[in-house]
This record gives sequence, structure tokens and C-alpha cells, in this order.
Amino acid sequence: MPTPRSGSSMPAANSPFRSLAKELSVSASSLYNHVQGKGEIIELMRGRAMAEIELPDLGQVSWQEAVRAIAMEYWASYSKHPRLIPLLTSHTVRDSTTPRVYDALAEALALAGIEPGRRLQAITIIDSFVLGSALDAAAPKIVWEASAESSSYFKEALDAGLADSNRPKATFELGLDMLLGALGRQATADSDGA
Repeated sequence: MPTPRSGSSMPAANSPFRSLAKELSVSASSLYNHVQGKGEIIELMRGRAMAEIELPDLGQVSWQEAVRAIAMEYWASYSKHPRLIPLLTSHTVRDSTTPRVYDALAEALALAGIEPGRRLQAITIIDSFVLGSALDAAAPKIVWEASAESSSYFKEALDAGLADSNRPKATFELGLDMLLGALGRQATADSDGA
């Protein structure tokens, strides 16, 4: 299938076929020679975004470093393509490049000692956190605006937090630290219960 011209962003999967075809410099009818519909287009774009993720060598880093590296790469990729996120969550993962990311997460969590059922839950939590944080990275600089009824506590938080031009990434990194701490406690609980 043709790819978008160099320098252009990934086309939105919810665009009509004509708009997508125009972005790809092909006719709308020719798209049907390459894809079977919107679902396949979404999977192709998911694969393209996931292919950008560089995975760590799990034999060379701790499980925490591996999960952190994967989450940071995942966040960086989807922060560039936030319009894909709502579409991705409404379609089953079928592309061939995405499972390598989930395989690496599952292996890192297994190395931590997290049992299989909890491992899938942890992957889901990481997935949700990364995708939500990628949406935050695409949000306007002023995400919240205090009203006259807002508490002084919220207003103080806004004044302090919104002044940070790196707020989305700093918030993601803080949340990731918290998440890794919770996963570490879960790994300890799972190994103590074994």
C-alpha cells in the first residue's frame, strides 16, 4: 500500500476513503485493491506506530528498566499520533508488529515474578496509562481552567503545574514511577504467595 508523502503526518483513519486516498496520492477505488476497509487501515496505522518502538534487550536490563523503556517508547510514538488512540481501542489488535511490544512487556513482568493473570492486568494498566498520557501530551497547554467555584487547592495546583512547559512528559514519568512501584509491590506479593 502507498505510504503518506515524506513530511506528512499519518492520515486519520476516520477520514473518508477519498480524503485518505488524496493524502496517499491514489484514487479512492485503488485503496480497495490494497485494504479491506476501515479496520484494516486502522491496523496498518497501529502497526506503523508500534514499529517505531525500540525494545530493550531483556537480558541486559532489570525488569523495571525494561518496562520503563517500553512505556517511554510507546508514549513517544503515540504522542505523535493521538488521533489514532480512540480508533485503536475500538478494534482488536491484529497487525503483526504489535505483539512484539506486548511479548516484551509480558516477559519483563514474568521476570519480575508477576503471575500470569496479574501479568495481563498489568499490561492492560500500562497500556491504558500510556495511551491516556499520550492524549494528555496532545492536549492544549491550558488543559483546565479554574472557575469562581474552584477550590484554592485546585487553583494552586493549576498555577504551579500549568507553568511547567514539560508538564505532560513530567507527569507521565511521575505516573510511570508510581506504576513501577506498585508493580514491584505486586511482584513481591506474588512471590510471597507462591
